Amino acid sequence: MKILSHQKKLNKMDKSKCIDPCLACVITCEKCVTDCIQHGHQQCIQLCRDCADICALCARLCARNSAYAAELCALCAKICKACAEECSKHTDHHESCKACAEACNTCAAACA
Repeated sequence: MKILSHQKKLNKMDKSKCIDPCLACVITCEKCVTDCIQHGHQQCIQLCRDCADICALCARLCARNSAYAAELCALCAKICKACAEECSKHTDHHESCKACAEACNTCAAACA
């Protein structure tokens, strides 16, 4: 039922509004992964990789107005929130984590 209500919500909104935040999140997550490899933040790396992958797929499905876009957007928002939470742990000493957390929060809001 939860997915169906999200599908109805996404059908009413402009799916194209999810595309730019998703693509921005992909780029920011990839930069964050590169920096976190040097610092050994394994959990951050794993979440950023998952987030980048789901955001790229979400942007593609929204661009083609896929019937499955709403379900994927819901999962994308969930993963973006988790990634933002993890990256927020490193914002005091890593600019890339700060930028990533911000991009993830923006994307989660756009996809929710």
